[in-house]
Amino acid sequence: MFYYLHLLEQWFSPLRVFRYITIRALAGAGTAFVLTLILAPWLIRQLKRLHVSQPERKEEAPPLFELHGHKQDTPTMGGLLIILAIVVSSALWIQWTSLLAWLTVATLCFMGMVGFWDDYKKVVERNTKGLSPRKKLLLQAAWAVAVASVLMMHPSTAERTRHLMVPFMKTPLIDDLGWVGVCLFLGVVVVGATNAVNLTDGLDGLAIGCSSSVALSYLIMAYMAGHVAFAEYLMVPFVSGAGELAVFCGILLGACLGFLWFNCHPAHIFMGDTGSLALGGSIAMVAVLIKQEIVLVIVGGVFVMEALSVIIQVISFKTRGKRVFAMAPIHHHFEMKQWSETQVVVRFWILSIICALAGILTLKVR
Repeated sequence: MFYYLHLLEQWFSPLRVFRYITIRALAGAGTAFVLTLILAPWLIRQLKRLHVSQPERKEEAPPLFELHGHKQDTPTMGGLLIILAIVVSSALWIQWTSLLAWLTVATLCFMGMVGFWDDYKKVVERNTKGLSPRKKLLLQAAWAVAVASVLMMHPSTAERTRHLMVPFMKTPLIDDLGWVGVCLFLGVVVVGATNAVNLTDGLDGLAIGCSSSVALSYLIMAYMAGHVAFAEYLMVPFVSGAGELAVFCGILLGACLGFLWFNCHPAHIFMGDTGSLALGGSIAMVAVLIKQEIVLVIVGGVFVMEALSVIIQVISFKTRGKRVFAMAPIHHHFEMKQWSETQVVVRFWILSIICALAGILTLKVR
């Protein structure tokens, strides 16, 4: 909405600043941050009034219940606040003729709805397992295929979508993945990132803090991809309209920091699957649209580490009957090793910042 104020610059020249991506990214971040700060206390009160809290499962992990049992009355579904702040801020600051922006916000909302369904079953229907993993994966995969189909059919994105770009290479590793290859690749990226963030969401401030550094990293990468001169200099794919994704990442960063204000230890609210799936899906979509999907493995190193710890634990237990970690995901392993919750979270934040910086560095090393 505010973007179009630059059309009035002939009557009031300062309005031209609304054309600039940097201004709108910063303003969007500030808007999302302030909205979250304003709305969070009201939402927390309403969720407490409705007794919307996620029950801790004592029978499945007694040692973990001893550490986190006191949190069972903390309201969840705080992801609704994150989504609302991002959608409202996006409506104000993003140029809505951008297909890329539409797809990213739509992914945020769709994955948020899947997470909301899961949270609803847990907190309202008191089904502690929530939505079955199979249903969640099918819904996420279906969305990835739908997005892949849109990108393959749209003239502005069809050719670029077929390319497989990898870090440190100037040209595509594969020029044409084909429709099936694109669907499979996007499915792995979107589903993998969405669930990796979900697995990381187990300690106060952990997932939202790591998402902040990832959002900042992709803000920089999206800005570079959308700038002709920078993209040519760095030898990365130029993506027309990627600047609007930089604005989105700024908004995402602001919403994450605003939510972290209330989610840091001791948390007053949890994001639930509503928030974690929405964050993971939208971050993955930005990575897909600017052709920096594989860099997400580096930038989101903490998320990858969390997901791998679960995969390794399950495979080891099913094949050898032994556990590699004291508990998975790996943040619980360190809790079992007598690290305090704050130590685990802050150290993982540090790792996430390092991974984000390493991901940005890949832009230069070609």
